[in-house]
Amino acid sequence: MKFRIPSTALGLMLLPTLLSLFLAGCKVSDLTPERLDAIVSSVQSIGKAARPLSDDEEYYVGRAVAARLTASYPLYRNSRLTDYLNLIGQTIALHTEKPTTFGGYHFALLDSPEINAFACPGGIILITRGMLASVKSEDELAAVLAHEIGHIIHRDGIAAIQSSRWTEALLVIGSNAAREFGPKDTAKLVSLFEGSIDDVFKTLVVNGYGRDQEKNADSAALEYLAAAGYDPQGLTGYLTRLEQAGKGSKGGILATHPGTEERLENVRQATVATVDTSSLPSRSKRFAEITR
Repeated sequence: MKFRIPSTALGLMLLPTLLSLFLAGCKVSDLTPERLDAIVSSVQSIGKAARPLSDDEEYYVGRAVAARLTASYPLYRNSRLTDYLNLIGQTIALHTEKPTTFGGYHFALLDSPEINAFACPGGIILITRGMLASVKSEDELAAVLAHEIGHIIHRDGIAAIQSSRWTEALLVIGSNAAREFGPKDTAKLVSLFEGSIDDVFKTLVVNGYGRDQEKNADSAALEYLAAAGYDPQGLTGYLTRLEQAGKGSKGGILATHPGTEERLENVRQATVATVDTSSLPSRSKRFAEITR
């Protein structure tokens, strides 16, 4: 009996499975074409389950997370402020290693006095009115947005999804039986998707990111700010004030972020590029006019 030789990559994936069959006493003659096809299909499904979320999948997860957030924090409908946020945010995004995403970057305000900001997977960034009121310059606002862009580029939100949940979803999608979804398959995928949204939402609103994730987002923000022509010291200034505010309050961003003192020390020790600050007065004027 002749068998088609698998590709190199697939052959390497099949090798452990074939070896286990032989060690169990399986003869070559037992490997019928149907059985080999079943093995190949199984391995391909496992391979799919091992991959990360694609850009479009990340986008749809992020949209669902944003919808969940706006159910808790309604949007603040002020077109002038929203346009201003997007002007700054898009400028920074263009100076990162990922200037575009599947669905694009989008920035909006939430109608809440709480000081907070949320980076939804795929490119949606939401900040509260309280956060906007807490910054004292356009460079500080740019620093907040740059930090959140860092979380998106590093895929920190997606990292919150339980790996077992994503693996199970991909196994359902990749299985032969799922080629024609039945009610049970659909219900299971919906449940897994909702669970993934819950994982990300809980991280953004309740648990927060880890120390390394925050440190890396701060480091990236310093680079993005300098590349876009903003003063990286805007991040230092904002964190300094946030640390002082934290001495009397633990709500909002102070409840979900690691110690501000630690973040501030890391930023102060970082080597940052020198930028031309000649346009600082015009940015300060624009900030004052739009946010007053």
